[in-house]
Amino acid sequence: MIRFLQTDNRLTKALFIVVIGAASVGMVIYLIPGLTGLGASAPDTYAVVYPHWYSRWFSSGDTVSQARVEQLTRQQLMQRNPQYADNEMVVRMFEGQVGQQLVQQEVLLQVAEKLGIHASNADVRQYLESGPTGQVLFPDGKFIGEDAYANLISQRLNMSVAEFEDNVRKDIVIRRLQSMITAGVTVSPQDVRDAYRKQNVKIKFDYAIISSSDLLKTINPSDSDLEAFFKQNAARYANAVPEARKITYFAFTPNDIPGGLPQPTQQQIQQYYDDHQSDYQVPKQAKSRHILIKVDPGADAKTDAAAKAKAEMVLKLLKAGGSWDELAKKYSDDPGSKDSGGELGWAQQGRMVPEFDNAIFTQKIGDIEIVKSQFGYHVVQAEDRQDAHTQPLNEVLPQIQATLERDASAQAQENYARTLTSEADKDGLEKAAAAHHFEVVTTPPVARNGVIAALPSSTDLLSKAFAAKQGDPPQFAPTGEGYAVFQVTGIQPARAPAFADWKPHVLDDYRNEKLPALVSQKTQELADKAKAGNDLAKAAKEAGATVKTSDLVTPTGQVPDLGDVGQVAPQLFDMNVGAISGAIHAERNGIVVRIDDKQEPSEDEIQKNFDQTRDQILDERRGDAFNIFLSGVMGDYKKHNLIRINAKNEGPQLPGM
Repeated sequence: MIRFLQTDNRLTKALFIVVIGAASVGMVIYLIPGLTGLGASAPDTYAVVYPHWYSRWFSSGDTVSQARVEQLTRQQLMQRNPQYADNEMVVRMFEGQVGQQLVQQEVLLQVAEKLGIHASNADVRQYLESGPTGQVLFPDGKFIGEDAYANLISQRLNMSVAEFEDNVRKDIVIRRLQSMITAGVTVSPQDVRDAYRKQNVKIKFDYAIISSSDLLKTINPSDSDLEAFFKQNAARYANAVPEARKITYFAFTPNDIPGGLPQPTQQQIQQYYDDHQSDYQVPKQAKSRHILIKVDPGADAKTDAAAKAKAEMVLKLLKAGGSWDELAKKYSDDPGSKDSGGELGWAQQGRMVPEFDNAIFTQKIGDIEIVKSQFGYHVVQAEDRQDAHTQPLNEVLPQIQATLERDASAQAQENYARTLTSEADKDGLEKAAAAHHFEVVTTPPVARNGVIAALPSSTDLLSKAFAAKQGDPPQFAPTGEGYAVFQVTGIQPARAPAFADWKPHVLDDYRNEKLPALVSQKTQELADKAKAGNDLAKAAKEAGATVKTSDLVTPTGQVPDLGDVGQVAPQLFDMNVGAISGAIHAERNGIVVRIDDKQEPSEDEIQKNFDQTRDQILDERRGDAFNIFLSGVMGDYKKHNLIRINAKNEGPQLPGM
């Protein structure tokens, strides 16, 4: 499916923006260090924020609940970093970040209250209709209804309408506060011109590379040098040889299970199908293909008209019997479908951009029409449609059988492993293995990150073995093709190696320690020689350095061996044509540059992009101004002890993820 046509669950995103927007204050809040616990509070209280010094006497502060922190943490993790949602340590640290955001939100709401900034119910309604939720809650300008609204908020955000609208109200208030605080921020026309020039200047250059990999080979210390290095770094090598363990085990595969693996019955299959009806729901979907004539947003009328005329020409060719394969390959600007006759396959309703989605679900099957979207003109054909339906049992039978067989096999293997482990605990590994005709194996010492070659996978077994003690009762672990029953029968502690045994590692460490200084020295020598003779190519040849030439790049451009030019060597954009740089350190390599060409944007380009650049600078300066304001407010609240955080919530904070 062509990705840029998909809406990517606009509904959930729109609702989430509102909830997170209020909590993160328009994405300008940052973590303020030092908000440590100042005492204990009720178990469900994360923090209390007091509007005045005397409010503490009457306990009349605003509360940030622990439940709210946990709820928002789950929402943010699932939206931004779902891979950490089950990691208890990450969740705990993320709660600290979210808690600080909510504390800052309450502080800002109190400041807004003191300044007389409010939001009415009408303001909330207007925001819901015209803001990011507008297309969801008011499609075609018509409200979806109170019941549908309540169900949507409950299902997607697990909160009530009142809670959701309270988040909206807070978001409006804080945005109004931000507007008031930053109203005086301005940008001069010269600032705009200078910023655009700096962002869009282009340079092309030759660059000589002092390769770290080449220099590494030239560092060849004597054995006496290495032995001295080894002794000087004794602490580094004290435990260089990791702990290893001998493991005695026997293993089995599914084929060894007495009586074989159970097969699912018809009754089990039917029961599984009945219990998982939701898995077999097929939504309404349409199959389509298109040829895209791309038009960039903001294109002038002449460009738009030319694209439309081209789309109409393609439409005529198709209606006259032209080949989709040939015409898509020749005219389509969609790289994802042009080589397959424009085919997009099946798409669920609501997954494409609105104009395209409407076409493929309303056009007569087989008709070809022109539709315009934000991407340009689409010559679209709806090829087929399916109404929403439930797949019948006979259609999903093979996958249900495979699932039940897999589950039954896994359970049977684990049950057999438990039985064998109990026997081994009672009679010993040797007797238990002999009773079932399994071979007992004792490994040589194996490190934690090692492998047991005879097993398909030994990761789980080694993980358990290194958590156990020598002489502990037998355990079992999966091996990738069955299970192994094992015991730790020997432990070899981590130790320092003999120099002779560790010499190759010592050589690598020695080289890596000496390398940075050598790269720096050789790069500086190259830069000095190139500048002295005003000839980078000659100096590079004498130094044995490789010379390459870049394309024209902006400060955000990437160059091989150098990386992000604007980050690694921003000074290059201030140099004149013909100038040679000093030594540049890019990762582990050394670079010296000679500027070949420099192109600054024209006045016409600057004027064309003037408004966009001005708005970008304004946003950045307003964000900086509001952060300064926020820092001062938080400092004042802390100074006067107006924030009390539950002592149990003290702990490390998670940096931005």
